[in-house]
This record gives sequence, structure tokens and C-alpha cells, in this order.
Amino acid sequence: MFVCTGNTCRSPMAAALMRRALDKRGRSDIIVESAGLAADGSPASGNAVETMREWSLDITGHRSRPVTPELLRRADVVAVMSPSHAMGVLSLGAAPEKLRVLHIPDPYGGDLETYRRTRDALEQAAESLAAELCDEQDESR
Repeated sequence: MFVCTGNTCRSPMAAALMRRALDKRGRSDIIVESAGLAADGSPASGNAVETMREWSLDITGHRSRPVTPELLRRADVVAVMSPSHAMGVLSLGAAPEKLRVLHIPDPYGGDLETYRRTRDALEQAAESLAAELCDEQDESR
């Protein structure tokens, strides 16, 4: 579960990149989701859609959704973009041991180049997290 503020930029981008990273590892069994602490059903931002399209990833159908205690309870890992997001999900009952803070700045309102930098940082985080999850999953088999 990837969590940011509005679930229109970072977390949907991260989810798409994570899905790609897991698919490369043959792990279609791992479910990837995203949500936001202040989500309101909005679509992904135009610049997020465009930067993902540059890498042949389609997030045009994404609609933001609020993070809930139930979503957090179901998640094995809750990856947040900032320490303030960590506080938010902890206040909703997220288990501290599930939490990963990625430290990805918010590109909202930025130009395409800002979103590209965000996408690149999210890709590194997704690849690292996918490797960690796949190693953990392989060890438990």
C-alpha cells in the first residue's frame, strides 16, 4: 500500500512502478494498492499521467481514494512518502513494523521535469522495495 496526501501524484505513480517491478520478478501474486490521507476521488494529475506514459505505464483510469484502517490492516507493507504521512497512517492504526518512509518530495503543482524527477525517485524506491519483498517471500516459501 502506497500512501501520500491526495493520491493523485506520488502514490499512484509508485503503485504503477511497483507493479512493473514485481511483474519483472514474476510476482503477479502480490497486490499493489494506493490511497491518500486527503483523497477525494480525483483523477491522477496530468503531469503524473504524462510522465508515466513516457514509460508506457497507464494511470489514466486512476481515481484517488482515502486510506482507511481496513486498507492499512490488510497491507503487509505501508510505504509513505514523508514522515507526516507516517504519522497520519499510524494515527489510523497502521502497524509500525509495516511502515516504510520513502522521503519523496511532493511534485504537486510542479512542471513536467519535477514530475520526472519524482518518477525516477519512485522507481528506485519501488525496485528496492520489490527486491526486499521478493527476498522475504522467497525465504518464507
